[in-house]
Amino acid sequence: MAAVATVTAYDLAVTAPAARRTRSAPPPRRINGVPVYEQEFWTSKQRQANPLHEVSYRGCFKPQLPAYFIDRLSKPGDFIYDPFSGRGTTAVEAALMGRNVIANDINPLSAILTLPRLEAPLIANIDVRLRAIKVSAKQKNDIDLSMFYHPDTERELLNLRAYLAERRDSGKEDDADRWIRMVATNRLTGHSPGFFSAYTLPPNQAVSPESQIRINEKTGKDPEYRDVRALILRKSMQLQSDINAAARWRLQQAAAKAMFLEGPAGETADIPDGSVQLTVTSPPFLNVVQYAKDNWLRCWFNSLDAEEIGAGITMATSVNEWSAVMLQVLSELHRITRPKGWVAFEVGEVQRGSVNLDEAVVPLGLEAGFRCEAILINTQKFTKTSNIWGIGNNERGTNSNRIVILQKPA
Repeated sequence: MAAVATVTAYDLAVTAPAARRTRSAPPPRRINGVPVYEQEFWTSKQRQANPLHEVSYRGCFKPQLPAYFIDRLSKPGDFIYDPFSGRGTTAVEAALMGRNVIANDINPLSAILTLPRLEAPLIANIDVRLRAIKVSAKQKNDIDLSMFYHPDTERELLNLRAYLAERRDSGKEDDADRWIRMVATNRLTGHSPGFFSAYTLPPNQAVSPESQIRINEKTGKDPEYRDVRALILRKSMQLQSDINAAARWRLQQAAAKAMFLEGPAGETADIPDGSVQLTVTSPPFLNVVQYAKDNWLRCWFNSLDAEEIGAGITMATSVNEWSAVMLQVLSELHRITRPKGWVAFEVGEVQRGSVNLDEAVVPLGLEAGFRCEAILINTQKFTKTSNIWGIGNNERGTNSNRIVILQKPA
C-alpha cells in the first residue's frame, strides 16, 4: 500500500476485496469529471465488526465503512473526526485501530453513547457498581410509561435514573457510571427479552405511548418484569466480549485525548487548524430521520430536552436548503484538515433514489477548497435492518453507501 500522502482514488478502489479478486478496478464512469467506482467495497462478513459497536441508533452506518478509510487514509496516532457523530461508529472504530478521536454532535446523546465505550471499564468494576445501586425504593414517575414497562422494572429504572442524575450533578460520575448510563440508555426499548420494555420495534428508537399501547393490544401481552441490573451486566459482557488487553489499552489511550463537542458541525472553533488527518461522516439527509421524536425516551432517561435538541438538528426539506448547511460544514472541515488530509463524506440515496446527494456534495467540496478525488458507491446485499423497515434491497439508499472522497491540497 502506498504511503498515506500518495494514496489516490484508484488506490481506494483497487484495494477493495472485489477488485483484488479481479486484479483491477472496474473502469470508472464520471459525474462532472469525477470518477465513480461502484462495487462492494466491504461486506458485513469482511473484518467482522467488533461487538463494541452493537449500540442501536437510528441512521447509523456500519463500522466497516469508517474502517475501510481509516485503514487506507491514516496511520496510528492520527486524529480521526466525525462532525455528525451519532452513536460514535467512526470514533469507536478509530480508537480500536489506534487512532485519536474528535467527535461532534449537536445531540448530547452522542457523547453519552460514545465516550463510555472508549473508557471501557472492567466488567468486574461494572458489576460491583451495579450491586451498589439501590433500585427497590418507591419512586414517582413524571410521565406514564406503563405501556412500556412492568411496574417493578419501571421502579428499578426510576431509581437508576435518579442515582445517575445525582452522580452527574454532584460531580462524582466516573467511568463505571457513564458505562451503566450508556447501556441503560441503549436497553430502554426493543424487540427481545434483552431490553427493559415490552415487545416493540425498532430497537433503535421509542415509538409513541399510543403506538406502544396498540402494539401491546396486538401481541396480547402486558409488559413483563425485566431485571434492570442483570440486563445491563449481560449487555456489558456482550459489548466487551472481544476486548482484549491490547484493545482496551488502545481505547483508553484514545479516551484520554478524545475531544467531544456538542454544537453545530459548521462551528467548531475548539478544533485547531490543520489538525485532522481524516474525517469520516454521514450528515443528516433530507427530512428522513426525526431525531428528537425517535429519541424522546432516551432523552427523558438522561434528563434532556428532546424538543430543544431537535430544533438544532439539520432537517432540510430541499436540496438547496441542505446544500447551504453542508457548504458551511465543508468549509469548516477544510479549515481543520491537514494539507493532503482527507474527507469521506457519506450520503445516501433519498426519495427512493430520485435524489443522489453525492452529486450535490461535489461542487460544495470544490467551493470549500477541496479537490474531489472520487465518488465510491458501495452496493450491498439485502440486510435484516432494511427488512425491519419494510424496505427492499437498495431502495431509499438503505443498502447503498455513496461516499464523496475529498482531499485538501498541499
